[in-house]
Amino acid sequence: MPTTMKGPALFLAQFAGDAAPYNSLEAITKWAAGLGYKGVQIPTFDARLFDLDKAADSQTYCDEVKGICADAGVEITELSTHLQGQLVAVNPAYDDVFDAFAPASVHGNPQARQEWAVNQVTKTAKVSRTLGLDASVSFTGSLAFPFLYPWPQRPEGLIDEAFAELARRWKPILEVYDENGVDIGYEIHPGEDVFDGATYEMFLDALDGHTRARINYDPSHFLLQQMDYLAFIDIYHERICAYHVKDAEFNPDGRQGVYSGYQPWVNRAGRFRSLGDGQVDFSGIFSKLAQYGYDSWAVLEWECCLKSPEQGAAEGAPFIAHHIIETTDKAFDDFAGSETDRGAIRKMLGIE
Repeated sequence: MPTTMKGPALFLAQFAGDAAPYNSLEAITKWAAGLGYKGVQIPTFDARLFDLDKAADSQTYCDEVKGICADAGVEITELSTHLQGQLVAVNPAYDDVFDAFAPASVHGNPQARQEWAVNQVTKTAKVSRTLGLDASVSFTGSLAFPFLYPWPQRPEGLIDEAFAELARRWKPILEVYDENGVDIGYEIHPGEDVFDGATYEMFLDALDGHTRARINYDPSHFLLQQMDYLAFIDIYHERICAYHVKDAEFNPDGRQGVYSGYQPWVNRAGRFRSLGDGQVDFSGIFSKLAQYGYDSWAVLEWECCLKSPEQGAAEGAPFIAHHIIETTDKAFDDFAGSETDRGAIRKMLGIE
């Protein structure tokens, strides 16, 4: 049967702010709909737009959220727990900077922060089901990323233990998602222990192949690593449950390559760009996803080192709409076909 990807949709996290129309769910969804978006991905970590704790306790509040979105003319695509997912696993080197992702009451207390994060991500499974959603998006967190480059030499078993512990923390959470019929699409992203296909497989192996541990596909992070992001779809398409449409460019020179992160974004060899301004082959991506029957949402995640978010959002909706492929169950040369005649076939092949 023909399938069509849904969209365009917009991830609201980068647009939320204290000024209208970005400071309330009602206002920001109307703004997004006015730009041509049909869906919104809602961050659960920004109370200006969504109160996760309230949603977990109140069917009425969840109904109100759905009503606000429907009145604006958009659907909820997924709930995002990126920041809370990050805090499920934090290497001590990052304790101070990642405290900013959590309430002040757990700052300086890594165990309490982790417990808070696990509670938040777990609640999102139940709230997603209440909202009628089949998937959410998140990060895995990281224990091993500071040891990414093997110098000094890593002790034998360090990486294996990191992934075993990562799986121990996520398995109980994934079981709750399974009970609620909701997938987690992990965004494969540098800074997470799961940052490419090989590490995703390591994570999946440690989880015994858990069916709910899926992928939020974002080609921008693969381009900056110089990965084949089209082949990634060939390999992992059965696990892709969400899609961040995000552009990037990689321009190495005599001074910088993939490890240019000490420079400000505008000066890096690898930079995030607004849709159409970078080097990602979106025609190839949308074609691959259509080939494999991806029928969930195409969600703009706007991040750009040059262009304003307002311009990026305005340009993003028509860009995505233009690339969405309505697949067909017809072959282009069907008009020239004829009924099967086995005798004629055998004659054509010279078979007596």
